[in-house]
Amino acid sequence: MPADPNWYEIDLPKTPANYQPLTPLTFLERSASVFPDHPAIIHGSRTTSYADFYARSRRLASALAQRGIGKGDTVSVMLANTPAMLEAHYGVPMTGAVLNTLNTRLDAAIIAFTLDHAETKILITDREFSATVKEALGLAKARPLIVDYDDPEFPQDGEMLGEIEYEDFIAGGDPEFAWQMPQDEWNAISLNYTSGTTGNPKGVVYHHRGAYLLAQGNVITGAMGKHPVYLWTLPMFHCNGWCFPWTLSVVAGTHVCLRWVRQKPIWDALADHRVTHLCGAPIVMSTILSTPAADKRQLDHTVEFFTAAAPPPEAVLAAMADAGFNVTHLYGLTETYGPAVVNDWKNDWNTLEGAARAAKKARQGVRYAALEALSIIDPETMQHVPADGETMGEAMFRGNVVMKGYLKNKEATVAAFAGGWFHSGDLGVMHADGYIQLKDRSKDIIISGGENISSIEVEDVLYKHPAIASAAVVAKPDDKWGETPCAFIELVAGQTLTAKEVIEWTRERLARYKCPRYVVFTEIPKTSTGKIQKFKLRDMARDVT
Repeated sequence: MPADPNWYEIDLPKTPANYQPLTPLTFLERSASVFPDHPAIIHGSRTTSYADFYARSRRLASALAQRGIGKGDTVSVMLANTPAMLEAHYGVPMTGAVLNTLNTRLDAAIIAFTLDHAETKILITDREFSATVKEALGLAKARPLIVDYDDPEFPQDGEMLGEIEYEDFIAGGDPEFAWQMPQDEWNAISLNYTSGTTGNPKGVVYHHRGAYLLAQGNVITGAMGKHPVYLWTLPMFHCNGWCFPWTLSVVAGTHVCLRWVRQKPIWDALADHRVTHLCGAPIVMSTILSTPAADKRQLDHTVEFFTAAAPPPEAVLAAMADAGFNVTHLYGLTETYGPAVVNDWKNDWNTLEGAARAAKKARQGVRYAALEALSIIDPETMQHVPADGETMGEAMFRGNVVMKGYLKNKEATVAAFAGGWFHSGDLGVMHADGYIQLKDRSKDIIISGGENISSIEVEDVLYKHPAIASAAVVAKPDDKWGETPCAFIELVAGQTLTAKEVIEWTRERLARYKCPRYVVFTEIPKTSTGKIQKFKLRDMARDVT
């Protein structure tokens, strides 16, 4: 025995009685036990209780296990926001396998690459996407077992590609299936692919521990009470729906599935089911606000709306508030399980007006409670930049809600975690109160005459023009300056604007060297998840005269 023993480490063993791996699968088990009859899923005219949700997930797990699926296998799903997608978030990892949710907006070539890279053993696919999936299977080397999903509430006429339909498949499973806890919370639970705007997408691996913590982090950030009602406008294929498929089971909430993001169904769901929370990109806000008056419904409660991407303009926030929504701005990446940063609004900011209020709204914010550290760091020196709101650095993350790494890509994983931090690739500043604000992607900084120009800063000014619906600014090669800003603009329907008027607008609000010298009115190319494809705009800018 040591002369001065640490009794806190002696005869206090880690055993199954006092240590269990963290996994979000236990959330569903608990809600099914405590609230078996509470509505878990609403889809069209069908309502599924928590007891049935759990039983169906176990049936799926059992059916997969009967087909030899187990630890380390990949089950891919090409599904809309339907009950089957929710069941997959539990049933697949209940076998020890890894869930790969495919982006339903991608083309066949990328789907084929994903199936091969993930080594998919079973593919569950909705009939709506059968044409794309059939083409992908023709391109892929992988030969997974195909399970077709025929939505009973919204039947599709796409071709059946496999030998068994989803309901028949899970009917052969055991509703009492004795699923196993993961042996280690570090085990993979899901696989999500990045957008792949340059080259092949990277496979981002999530672990059970991170999914458990981010799911609870959503409850805290969203101030979710017991039994919230969540409307699925965010695709579940995107970062596992920001982990909300697991979040709702923490508080025995109700999932309201929405197969398509359409105006009238959104408003009907909000009113008929008294939806309390939803998430979505800015386009979802536009969809809600532009709904014809005849299709809007009067809400007698406030709906919490969480959005990522660029901070919404003040006019949009005001319109959303008038319509009954409280908007909270989030920030994160696929590699951080979705949002892990929140613009936590302070009560004393409510007295601010105009530019002062807009400046606070423009910030990305502070870390989630589930994230251990967030900072703006010089990527060359790995030193934290001064919290002066001006010194640029890279937004970096550290904690349990950062990915396990990139599948089969050691080089990219090592680079992403260099220096003990996850490198986001986003550039920003740290304000004195600890809130971060993004300024640009590292590759999107425009260097003109030796001066750094933030494309986001220029875009913010453009978005303030009432005739501009969408704007993106990229570097155009210039013989004199090296690079110069080139703006691509989509106008609000029915509005007109000239390049000269756009340039004058920016000159009244920016230093002259930051103003675009070229303006192009065109449809702005975007990825399947709505992100602007600046690499395409840079190619287009080279030919602008």
